[in-house]
Amino acid sequence: MTRWLDEDELQAWLKLAGVMLKLSPALDSQLQRDSDLTHFDYLCLAMLSETEERTLPMSELAARTNASLSRLSHVVSKLEKRGWVARCPSPASRRVTLVRLTEEGWGVLVAAAPGHVETVRSLVFDDLTPDDVKALHRIAGHIVERIEASRLRSIC
Repeated sequence: MTRWLDEDELQAWLKLAGVMLKLSPALDSQLQRDSDLTHFDYLCLAMLSETEERTLPMSELAARTNASLSRLSHVVSKLEKRGWVARCPSPASRRVTLVRLTEEGWGVLVAAAPGHVETVRSLVFDDLTPDDVKALHRIAGHIVERIEASRLRSIC
């Protein structure tokens, strides 16, 4: 039996769907225009930059960017051709591939960050209260966890 959305759920869903459909293209547009990056490119570079050695295993980078390994592999290949990241085998395990942010990639990220952060701030955070930000964090985290759990159930 279908569990239809009630009116409040439907209105909330339509707003969330609008965010999903409009936010990513807006972020892509700003980054493409100002830095010749997609939002996902930027996210990959940013996640690498936040580690001590600017290096992560592919699987960890996929988890931090909420991406499949196949999508990530394609994007890392593109970034590698641009000289912004480098792949190398892990010294701990031959089955693990590491991705490292290069100095050139770091420079691209540093140049792109101010415009990207300003866009995120203006589109998402400027009109939110601290309580709104906490609620957004909690709700978005819950949704991502449910999606991940669902994906894992479908694999098993």
